Amino acid sequence: MSTTTPQRMDDSLIALRRILRATELYARDLAQAVGLTPAQLRVLQIVDEKESVTQKALATQMGVSQATVSALVDKLVAQQLVKRIPSEQDRRQTNVTVTSEGHTRLQDAPDALQQRYVRKFLELADWEQAQLVATLERVADMLDARGLDASPVLTTGEIRTERKAE
Repeated sequence: MSTTTPQRMDDSLIALRRILRATELYARDLAQAVGLTPAQLRVLQIVDEKESVTQKALATQMGVSQATVSALVDKLVAQQLVKRIPSEQDRRQTNVTVTSEGHTRLQDAPDALQQRYVRKFLELADWEQAQLVATLERVADMLDARGLDASPVLTTGEIRTERKAE
């Protein structure tokens, strides 16, 4: 072990903690500003972009289970930000649409943390993007997080595994 290893180890832990802290602060600011979690905001954004979408399509786009999306949509329905309507093409399906209150909350919401990240990420050279993805995947592996259900939403809190929902 070199003499710089303990310092590098501490530096890496500090950087990781800064990332975690940034997501915590963003989640708190978002909750105070519009009463939503980052995941709820992302569902609202996707539904707004598509105007009408199935929960299955939401789950696929967010990279999470349908049970996770169902719970998120339930909370948004309870706040009257989205509504479920029967599909005109297939009676077995239900679509999710944004209400006028949902549109208002979207306009009032601060810029999502992941959107800030995406803007900066896209400014990187191709090789830097590839290197960063590889490094982040390595960090996830080091934390035994490979099999966790995680959408591209920077948030803290409960993360469900790919196992069957309880």
